[in-house]
This record gives sequence, structure tokens and C-alpha cells, in this order.
Amino acid sequence: MRESSGTGLILGIESSCDETAAAIVRSGTIALSNVVASQMSLHANYGGVVPELASREHLRNIVPVVREALSRANVTFDDLDAVAVTEGPGLAGALLVGITYAKALTFGLDKPLISVNHLEGHIHAVLMEARERGEVPMELPLLALVVSGGHTHLYLARQQPDESIWTYRNVGRTVDDAAGEAYDKVAKLLGLGYPGGPWIDALAPRGNSRAVPFTFGEIKPRINRDGSAPANKKAPTRTEGPHYDFSFSGIKTAVLRYVETHKMRESIEARRAALAHDQSLTPRSEAVIKLCDRQTLDLIASFQYAVVGNLLRQTFAAAESLGARSIAVSGGVAANSELRRRFQAEADRRGLPIAFPSLALSTDNAAMIAAAAWPKLLAGDFASEDLGATPQLRLGQQESGS
Repeated sequence: MRESSGTGLILGIESSCDETAAAIVRSGTIALSNVVASQMSLHANYGGVVPELASREHLRNIVPVVREALSRANVTFDDLDAVAVTEGPGLAGALLVGITYAKALTFGLDKPLISVNHLEGHIHAVLMEARERGEVPMELPLLALVVSGGHTHLYLARQQPDESIWTYRNVGRTVDDAAGEAYDKVAKLLGLGYPGGPWIDALAPRGNSRAVPFTFGEIKPRINRDGSAPANKKAPTRTEGPHYDFSFSGIKTAVLRYVETHKMRESIEARRAALAHDQSLTPRSEAVIKLCDRQTLDLIASFQYAVVGNLLRQTFAAAESLGARSIAVSGGVAANSELRRRFQAEADRRGLPIAFPSLALSTDNAAMIAAAAWPKLLAGDFASEDLGATPQLRLGQQESGS
């Protein structure tokens, strides 16, 4: 393998879901470019991501997106020290596009290939921006909440003294729908657009967040007739001890029941038809607000208040119990304005440092992949030639029983 150019430049490639992204990051700190080709408008027609369509779009976009990232950073392939790519979790076909391209690229350039866990990337998006702003490093152990359309996880993160290796302990995760999935499904149920997060976040301040009293009960594992617990890929069986799991399928069902018992179907279908007729309408358009009556706005506000409240309670309970000295919130739902406001207020009340990614780095991007790859480059932790997609890839040490 050719010797490193010593520039600290890593090309990051991300294709785990419905965004094709490439970025050039120097020394895990400075993003020289960050290009994202979104498929949002394509999948909005279906109310969710269609895996086959996502893979085809990645195939179309991967080469021009990488070229644009290099151009914006004013660097060439020869300037790179390594190429980093998302290994998982994500959609198998989508992941394979990025991995196959990255493997071919590193083979041709004789450069090292670094595989990155998508969830670790989200955590490093926050850390990268904190370093870029020249802030004092966040105190360890760090509790990271990764909350997005497909994931709601809590990790206790530590770094080795030589700053080359990060370790993660998974202390909480969703047992069913992730928070972002709940937003998408409730928005669809109410006749709003996709993805649901921006629509609900924009409309929630217009309603009364205490109008509908949603509650979250204790999460209890299902038991088979023989007394054993059934397998659950999202939340495997645990032993005794504190844990901080999440469940959002219940509140989705509660919203559905509210809609049915309050006979809201007619107004929902009228709103759905109006948005389909004029696809230029955005979540903050006055025309959209007029399409929502008081009952709908109160329901939206109450839903968001309850979801954010549950995320907040679990996160800060874990932080207190586990002795976390700082908190990072990342992932697409980290862009939610109410979540940022309430988490910041609670962190200030407790005297805990807390950090969020910029809006641009909240959603899937490649800068976070390149940033997470930097400690791996320093440690010489490179991917093998048989690297493949791992759709269910986990991050770090699981709690007992998992």
C-alpha cells in the first residue's frame, strides 16, 4: 500500500438510506466539503423510503457526488490519506452501492479503506463541530442520544487516553418504532407530508401541548407460554438492572384512536387532497396552517410534547444513573426545535454540558463518516478486502442479556 500523503484528508461516503453523500474532512475536525444528494421528493410520493428506488438513485448519484465533494474542497484523489464508507446499519442495497464504489476506489488508488458504523458517525458529527468551533472537549464519559427515523439509541461513550479508539456501551434503544418513525407515521395519519418531522415541528407551536394527555407506560417484555421471552432484533432480552429503552408504537396507536373517536377522518382526507394538489406547499406555509383546525393542531402539539418528554426523561435518567459528564444529541430528530429547547433547559438546570449538531449535520451526511474514521486512521484500523454491507450492524457493547 502506498504511504500516507500526510494531509489528514479523508473522503467520507454515506449511502445507508435515501441520501447519497460525500465529504472531505481534514483530521476529523474541518469539513472542507459536504455534498448531499437527497431523494426526499422521490420517496415522498410513497410516504416512506422504497429500498429498490433508493439503490437505483445511489447508483446514479455516487460518482457525481464524490466528484463535487473533491471539487468543492479543491483536492484530488492523490491528496487523500484514506476513504471511509458506511458499513451499516441501513438498507442492504443502498449500503452496497457506497461500499462497492469505495472498495474499487481504494483498490485503484492504493489507499486504505475505513468502515464506519452509521450510528457512530452521528455521534462524531457533534464532536467534529465542537472541535471545529475550538470548544473545550466535552467531558467523558459522554452520553449520546442518537435519534432519527430508524434509530433511537443511548450510548455511553469513552475515549482511550491516546485519543485513537472510542468505545461505546449501548444503554437504551427502541423496542419497536424509532421516534422518527413515529413522527412519519403520525404525520401520514393526519394527512401531512413526508418526512413527518418538519411538518409536526412547524405546526406544533400553533396548538395546545396539554390538550391531549398522552402517557408512556413501563416497557414490559412479552413472554412466551413456556416463560421465555421471544426474540426481538431491536431490543434483545435483558437481565435485571436499570435500562433506558424507548417505545413509540403505543403513542402512534393512541393518535389513531383519537382520530377515530373524534371523527377527524373527513378533515384529514381534505387536507391530504389539498397537499397532493399543490405540492409546492411547505410545513410553514400559511395555507398549510389554514388546512389544520384547532383540534388537529392541539393533537399535533400534544404528540410532540409527549415524545420529546419521553426522550428527555430517559436520557437524563440514564445520565444521572451512569455518571455521564456531558450529553450529545444527534440524528435527524435532533433538528427538532422543541427537543433542542427542552433538552438545553434541562441540561442547564442540571449543570450538564450538552451539544447538538448543526441542522446540516443532523440528517445523514458524509462529513460525520469521515470524522468518525479519523481515530481509526490514527489507530491503523482498516477494513478488510471482504468488507460487505451489514444492515443490522450494532454499535459497541450491548447491555447484559442482549
